[in-house]
Amino acid sequence: MNGTPESKLSIELERIYSIRFSGLEAYRNKVWTVLVSRFFSRWIEPEHSVLDLGCGYGEFINSVNARKKFGMDLNPATKDHLAESVYLMQQDCSKPWPLNDSSLDVVFTSNFFEHLPNKRSLQETLLEAYRCLRPNGSVIILGPNVKHLSGCYWDFFDHHLPLTELSVAEALIMAGFRIEQQIERFLPYTMSHGLRPPIWTLELYLKMPYIWRVFGKQFLVVGRK
Repeated sequence: MNGTPESKLSIELERIYSIRFSGLEAYRNKVWTVLVSRFFSRWIEPEHSVLDLGCGYGEFINSVNARKKFGMDLNPATKDHLAESVYLMQQDCSKPWPLNDSSLDVVFTSNFFEHLPNKRSLQETLLEAYRCLRPNGSVIILGPNVKHLSGCYWDFFDHHLPLTELSVAEALIMAGFRIEQQIERFLPYTMSHGLRPPIWTLELYLKMPYIWRVFGKQFLVVGRK
């Protein structure tokens, strides 16, 4: 059998990410443990329900302290990396989510929206996020800022949407959100190529926002319902 386009995409995702992040899993887990505890935890309370959109190997959602934890990803290998406390939704994020209206407190996504095929998929995804978030719920978006990356943005074959902090903020506003925070330069670009600096340097980096303007290649945008 040939399979559906979605099933073929799932197989390709599993293959490309196993190649891209091979040997980096332990380091990435340490990085995200620091990012969650030192930075992103300010938006997450223990009683919250949190969805990690495009959760990959679960580095973020596994580190979160929350009452209910969800992950969404098409990669079939994702299930092998998620903690038992995380419920996996293996589906296209632009299709209706199997969640009730106003059932989430936080929707988080990192380095995912640039992989969507087009702006319509992004708009439909943000509309689902808005539907599922409770009033005053947060959507937190981290991603490569194309205006600070030049040609290296396209070094990854599965990058489709070139985004900046301004275009993402506009998309959020169109979906009904108000912008709470908008950082043009936040984290360096990628952990799949190049050096792996000691974890203590990341802790130091997060304490010094003035150097983000030098090394930051990813935007951070936070919206509120």
